[in-house]
Amino acid sequence: MNELSRRNFMAMTGGTAALLGLGVTPAALAQAAASGQLTMAYSSDVPTWDPNARTLAAVQSLYKCMFDQPLDQSTSLETIPALITEWGYQDAAGLELALSFRDDVLFHDGVPMTAEDFRFTFFERLRMDVAEGQRRPDTSFLWRRVSDIEVTSPTSAVMKFSEPMPSAIVWLHFLASFLVPKHVFEDVGLEGFQARPIGTGPYRFVEYQPGSRVVMEAFPDYWNGAPAIPNLTVEFVRDATARVAAIEARRVQVSVDVPIRENERLAAMPGMVGRVDPVADVILLQITQNGAFAQREVRLAAHHAINKEALSRAFYLGRAVPIDVPAARGTPGYPEGFEFPFSEERARELLASIGHGPDNPVEITLSTTNGFFPNDFDLSRAIAGMWERVGIKAEVEVIEASTYQERLRAQELKEATIFQWGNSTGDPEMYGGYLLDPNAIFSAMKAPAMGELITPLLTETDHETRMAGYREAHQFAVDHGYAIGLLQATKSVVHTDSVDYVAWDNGWTLPAAWSLS
Repeated sequence: MNELSRRNFMAMTGGTAALLGLGVTPAALAQAAASGQLTMAYSSDVPTWDPNARTLAAVQSLYKCMFDQPLDQSTSLETIPALITEWGYQDAAGLELALSFRDDVLFHDGVPMTAEDFRFTFFERLRMDVAEGQRRPDTSFLWRRVSDIEVTSPTSAVMKFSEPMPSAIVWLHFLASFLVPKHVFEDVGLEGFQARPIGTGPYRFVEYQPGSRVVMEAFPDYWNGAPAIPNLTVEFVRDATARVAAIEARRVQVSVDVPIRENERLAAMPGMVGRVDPVADVILLQITQNGAFAQREVRLAAHHAINKEALSRAFYLGRAVPIDVPAARGTPGYPEGFEFPFSEERARELLASIGHGPDNPVEITLSTTNGFFPNDFDLSRAIAGMWERVGIKAEVEVIEASTYQERLRAQELKEATIFQWGNSTGDPEMYGGYLLDPNAIFSAMKAPAMGELITPLLTETDHETRMAGYREAHQFAVDHGYAIGLLQATKSVVHTDSVDYVAWDNGWTLPAAWSLS
């Protein structure tokens, strides 16, 4: 995949004087490593410990600590076996997907996992009644085409679909597709499960303080071998400045989503390692047809006015690749050769055609998180400044990631919201297929014309036809002002040199793959 290779951004070795100057002795650091304790500063808490409930990309790494997905991905995004060892369609129409499971997987309470747990997770619980005022899990929408799951033995099952679902295999290792224990739900219900979550993952639950931290310990009977780091504490530190302070003072050994300039500064310190790795996620503006953005001219002008190269240089050391459609470059759904040019002149012309300009600006709201991903707030302010030059006056509004989710589901997003969209697979359905399909729960832009293009692709079984269709849909969306892609995302991590860190091209942060030295 283009621009997705892993690389170490900067590494420096330790120095006793510098460590003592920070009030941390080398002996204290060595003691922490020897005890097998790793503490990580993370940018977001989970919305719930039900891993099927919400598709918030930022917390998938936390779920993967405690829960397994049926399939997995290698560091370079290949689909690989996990709980499922073999898979394949047993009919030409693509309506029956046969699956084989491992026979040595245990839940954290010691109960063996079987194909019945898979059926419960991906079929039965998605059809269970929910309490008044509660939403169904997001996986209810994702797996809506599953008509049945036939369990043929404790280690085999057949997923049956009401219509083809060409992305089914991809979804078995994507957002919210985590296997949960049927017996626990039957014994204590959803509330009991959320209070003390049980999975088959490499770590098991110890303690959780909402908004503060979660403590986990290695599961000694993990089917893929117990993690090398036995004790894990994840501190939820929403403020990026606080995450910088935590790693600089060595209160944590790993800090994620660090502002890029701070990453560069910290990496120059003895005993610190900084990484800025390109990933498959994309930074974009979730735009609506609300307010002034009801006019196509305003939406197109807003896109033309954004200098993406300048944003990458200013906030990401030039490492964030500019994109024009809502997909990462080099992935199958990106229309190579298509460019949507930065042009302040064209932006002014479009606004002038409807009676607006710098002296009579269009007024909109630009919503942004602050510290949800590196430099999100600064990026938003810079875009607002670019818009002001051509005649768009944007009020920058700071919101929580949870607020974004609530507004999206209620269709109450403002004109534009900056967001980092997670797609660990590179499949175009998980880009425009969900961002732009007006029938999808994830789309902010409810344009019927996009539905006409995307709906047939959701059941298209011919790979090349499907990919070509998404490339057409992505370009159509941009040409009509339905999408504004900004940059391919980067993963910015700073850690002490005692952590043997492993990076994934999809941006996962997985302590189970690391070790301490």
